Amino acid sequence: MSQAKVDKYKKEKANRQKIMKREKRLHRLEMTAIGVVCAVFVGWIGYSVYDKVSANQETEVITFDAGAVQDYLTGLTE
Repeated sequence: MSQAKVDKYKKEKANRQKIMKREKRLHRLEMTAIGVVCAVFVGWIGYSVYDKVSANQETEVITFDAGAVQDYLTGLTE
C-alpha cells in the first residue's frame, strides 16, 4: 500500500463515526420524505374517490312550512 492510501484509510477511519451519523441522518430524512409523499398520494386518492362518490349522490331537499307554528305563536301573544 502506498503512503497516500494509508493516510486516506486512517483519515476515513478517524471520521467513520461522523460519516455513519451523517449517513443515518440522511437515510432517516429520505424515509421521512418517502412517507410524506406516500401519505399525500393516499390522501389525494381518497379525496378523489370521496369527491366522485359524493358528486353522484342526489341531495334531498326538505321544506318546512312554519305557518302553523307561526299561527300558534301569534295566538299565544294575543
